[in-house]
Amino acid sequence: MSEQFCDVGRGITLCYETFGEPSNPTALLVMGLGTQMIAWQEDFCQELAARGLYVVRFDNRDIGRSTHMSGRPPSVAQLLTRSSRAARYTLGDMADDAAGLLEQLDLAPAHVIGASMGGMIAQTLAARHPAAVRSLVSIMSNTGSMRSGQPSLRVYPIFLRRPPLGREAFVAHMERLFGVIGSPDLPRDAEDMHAIATASYDRGHDPAGPGRQLAAIIASGNRTTELGRISAPTLVVHGTADPLVSPSGGRATARAIPGAELMMIEGMGHDLPRAVWPQLIDGIAALALSADGRANGHRSPPARSPSRAGR
Repeated sequence: MSEQFCDVGRGITLCYETFGEPSNPTALLVMGLGTQMIAWQEDFCQELAARGLYVVRFDNRDIGRSTHMSGRPPSVAQLLTRSSRAARYTLGDMADDAAGLLEQLDLAPAHVIGASMGGMIAQTLAARHPAAVRSLVSIMSNTGSMRSGQPSLRVYPIFLRRPPLGREAFVAHMERLFGVIGSPDLPRDAEDMHAIATASYDRGHDPAGPGRQLAAIIASGNRTTELGRISAPTLVVHGTADPLVSPSGGRATARAIPGAELMMIEGMGHDLPRAVWPQLIDGIAALALSADGRANGHRSPPARSPSRAGR
């Protein structure tokens, strides 16, 4: 389906796309820092849809074709000192955006799947809007605690560097970045990475947006206590070779969320290579099936009206 737009309130409009049958349970995909919804690749979305889910992917605020905010991004000094002074919004505001999208499209409750910062947003959504979340999958994310999930020192130089101007330079920068943070021991999807970076630049490149998103993460602080209020069935997924959010971040997340299951994927870094899709999609589908009550022979929730879910 082609891109659509939804006013979710507070002056925010989100760009989104859907895959599958609207009458199926919704799977909401939330992407990470400075990353557009197209990083949830179309093939991935189609495979999830084939498991009986109505898949929705969207651009967070300040990225892609959703509303971009104003204001300077944080300076390097503010990032290194974790100052919240530059923040224009928080993860809570971004979670409210996602909740607004589900409400406006009449798609709640949804199975919510978030990667990296998207995992933080998904966690916050589950904690603050429990009626909107049927199950939660938090991928390569953390709790906000400084005691876990911290980046490897080798990541800082390229991660803190502002992307260069120009299409070719931006694409090359993104390829170098994912060469550093991506899965070191799994097949590299170089063509996929190039295509995503190129399409992202063409869809809408805002050099300041990722900085403002990073400021939102910093301003949200340690969310461990809040994660303890999550009641949705939860799967935490993390790679054993993640240099950007160390594996301790995944383990801390699983400890913080009551009853959460932890899936460690051997050799996975801070990316979603095709090599891990079978394991990841199986995990998402199994959790959704269990949460829907089908595994125990319970009746599924009533089907939504396709006309309302697709508007």
